[in-house]
Amino acid sequence: MKIKLNIFCLFLLSVWSTAPAAQPSLKEAYSSDFLVGCAVSDNQIQNKYPKETEIIIGQYNSISPGNLLKWGLVHPKPQQYNFAPADRYVEFGQKHNMFIVGHTLVWHNQIPQWVFQDNDGNSIDKDTLLARMKEHIFTVAGRYKGKVNGWDVVNEAITDDGKMRENNWFKIAGRDYVIKAFEYAQQADPNAELYYNDYSMWRKPRRDAVIELVKELRARGIRIDGVGMQGHWSLTHPPLEKAEESIIAFASLGLKVMITEVDVTVLPWPGEYRGADITKNEELRAELDPYHEGLPDEVQQQLAKRYADIFTLFHKHADKISRVTFWGVQDGKSWKNFWPVKGRTDYVLLFDRDCKPKPAFDAVIRVVKP
Repeated sequence: MKIKLNIFCLFLLSVWSTAPAAQPSLKEAYSSDFLVGCAVSDNQIQNKYPKETEIIIGQYNSISPGNLLKWGLVHPKPQQYNFAPADRYVEFGQKHNMFIVGHTLVWHNQIPQWVFQDNDGNSIDKDTLLARMKEHIFTVAGRYKGKVNGWDVVNEAITDDGKMRENNWFKIAGRDYVIKAFEYAQQADPNAELYYNDYSMWRKPRRDAVIELVKELRARGIRIDGVGMQGHWSLTHPPLEKAEESIIAFASLGLKVMITEVDVTVLPWPGEYRGADITKNEELRAELDPYHEGLPDEVQQQLAKRYADIFTLFHKHADKISRVTFWGVQDGKSWKNFWPVKGRTDYVLLFDRDCKPKPAFDAVIRVVKP
């Protein structure tokens, strides 16, 4: 009997010793550095794609709502609010003890034209526009007061050359629309963190313009807690030393720095074909969509190294960075398959189309867990 038990114990030990190690998680690996998040969809938080939902819960301790809180979806008509998807999003984050980001209160894209027009289709005046903005912010941010931890109050208001973007907000209300957005957000939820979010924040003209905006807000007694540096980058661009300069510059103001919307494209920039739809033009596929049948191992390793270099930079400045958020969960659902060219096959995230971790995932983990 004793011999049989010993044999059984040896069998169990052999099984345990050969069992695959549990997959590491990003949130645990970087727990001493910063929060690690991802953008999610309504289908994912409803578990309609279980593998993707499993990744969200297992890998991340922060979520951003993708499109769920953008004006066009949540407030499509003057007297109509659609809160069901956003409510599910917030409830999901609370259930899983996540840092919940609100994205975005004021942006020039994905917003209905009625916001800027009267009943006859004519442009409204500044006071009317700011009143509509206030009502929207108080309704949306007010609904999630004490639940959403931080808001991207204004998104992409400045151009590469450091000037204000000539969008409908600016044309009607001037620079004041940005100032008022932060003022209203502060009033709507005094305890939520308030951010300015933009892409190409590594460019000095844009960085300097954002710094001036921060100083202006503070001079008026209006709070801004942090900036989101969007990370829509490529295998070669931007130079990481430029991104590092901006991280240091923003942090020196006492701001929280977040790296938002992270993805790394492996595809060529389309140049003059930006905006093209290659699903209707097979002649462009070879040039603009070279990996539609699969990513060569050589490029896969380039992507892994690029991600390792990026997260080495983030780890170096963990005292300045409060959150890093990927813009999506797996490659097949990334917006980069459709922009700046529709119909391409990109490989921008850490999980592939089968929801399996890529070499880039392992490379990111090895930065802090060699």
